[in-house]
Amino acid sequence: MSVLIAIPARYASTRYPGKPLVPLTGARGTAMTLIERSWRAAMSVNGVDRVVVATDDDRIREVSEAFGAEVVMTSETCANGTERCAEAHAALGGGYDIVVNLQGDAPLTPHWFVEDLINGLRNAPDAEIATPVLRCDGDALNGLLNDRKHGRVGGTTAVFGADHSALYFSKEVIPFTSETYSSSDETPVFHHVGVYAYRPEALSAYPGWPTGPLETLEGLEQLRFMENGRKVLCVEVEAKGRQFWELNNPQDVAKIEEMMTAMGLE
Repeated sequence: MSVLIAIPARYASTRYPGKPLVPLTGARGTAMTLIERSWRAAMSVNGVDRVVVATDDDRIREVSEAFGAEVVMTSETCANGTERCAEAHAALGGGYDIVVNLQGDAPLTPHWFVEDLINGLRNAPDAEIATPVLRCDGDALNGLLNDRKHGRVGGTTAVFGADHSALYFSKEVIPFTSETYSSSDETPVFHHVGVYAYRPEALSAYPGWPTGPLETLEGLEQLRFMENGRKVLCVEVEAKGRQFWELNNPQDVAKIEEMMTAMGLE
């Protein structure tokens, strides 16, 4: 099955304008933009036929082409990354069996997250979209709770059924637990990893569906699939000692740089 990875990136982020071009410094003092680090993460995934950056901004295009990325220009009217991936896939002539959306704010995404995601969708013919979830340890859960305490969205959480079909995604920390957890404790909370794998039929239909109340309230694009009765598969992935965080707010830059230093990532 042929696989395309599209990295949607826009300059006019509501929470963090210019985010794709923010430099992140690794363990050896090397600074690279967020979009380059996300592209390098995509390029490390095995079994992928093509990787493109999908953007509507010439500044992002110029920077991306300078480090060697293939760029597909998309319209400014795309409401979210899924719509941008749909437009990029169409602009390339379609034809891919699986389209992966590796969002441009997730530079710490390990290659096996995406490989497991692709395999999960391949093995679930009744699912039209799949997305990874990572069980939080105490440190990760407490980080999410601290962000919410201070009015920040530090990440998205997911709950799913016994067959791993998604029940809900939220920027709040769900499910509720009254327990307290030490740093390495296993918790019942799953961090949603910002990557999606779509079957092309569902992806091409997505922009034509109305935006529902849950997507509007949460600001989470995957809820449009659920609000239109499409099965979203949650694929549990393993950290294998890697730390994971997304760059959602300016405060996350220092956090991600600390993680890269601790993991020895350049």
